[in-house]
Order: sequence, then C-alpha cells, then structure tokens
Amino acid sequence: MFTFSDIPMFFVNFFIILPVVTFVHEAGHVLVARLFGGRIKFSIGTGKKIFDIGPLEIRKRYFMEGWCQYDKLSYNKTWAHVSIYLAGSLFNLILILLINYLILTDVLPKSLIFRQFVYFSFYFIFFSLMPYKNDDGKPSDGMAIYDVIRYGKAEDPID
Repeated sequence: MFTFSDIPMFFVNFFIILPVVTFVHEAGHVLVARLFGGRIKFSIGTGKKIFDIGPLEIRKRYFMEGWCQYDKLSYNKTWAHVSIYLAGSLFNLILILLINYLILTDVLPKSLIFRQFVYFSFYFIFFSLMPYKNDDGKPSDGMAIYDVIRYGKAEDPID
C-alpha cells in the first residue's frame, strides 16, 4: 500500500534513480557505438535542452527518458548495429548482477535504494527490448534490432 511515508522515496526514485538507470542504459549504447567507430549524440530527458557536455544533452525533464543516435560506423555490419542496440540493456543487466553480487558479499547494504535501482533496471530492459515504435515513430531497441535484422541497416541516423 502506498502511504504518505512513501512519498520521499517516490521522489528519490523518480528524480535520481530513474535518470541514473537511463544514463547507464544510454552509456551502453554510446560505448559500443564508439567501439565501432561511430559518431554519437545522446540525451537524457525530453523537452528544452538545458546544457551539453560533449555529445551528451541534458534536457529539462531529465527524469523522463533518454535516447542515443549514431552514424558513420567504421564497421557498418548488421551485427555491429544489433550489438549497439543490445548494449543498453546489457549494461543494465551487468549493473544488476554487480549490485546483487556486492549485496550478497556484504560490500553493499540490503537497501531499498539498491532494490529500486535493480527494479528500474529490469523495467528498462523489458521495455527497451519490446519491439514497438513510440508516438513519434521512434523505434525501441527491440524494434531497431528487428529492423536491422530484417532490412540490414539502421533506420535512425543522427539528424
């Protein structure tokens, strides 16, 4: 049951944990795209851009979502594109396993913060790998993987 005592944790989840999970996810895409020589652009949030740090944009509603675009890969092969789209979920999964291992070995405490972090990471993995297009026509990672395997190319280059 959700009570008034849960409200502070709700705000921590919404404004801190979820954006960190989003950043980890997008960092996976960025790292693998760079490994394949890609030029990248990525964002945390939606709405008006607040500031840039290199290729990273932080937007006004930083807690809402994230995205990563890439182009000009040195290794422009189907498997490279699939790897890039899978990398976000893989980074989330690696962090889930790492956090659970550190809790199991008593390096990290059994804390609600870590439980929520793992929960939101699973949430991200599930919805990013589900194949769909959002209202703007942008593909989820799962849909992008499907498109790359089916058509042999990425459909979402940097604008």
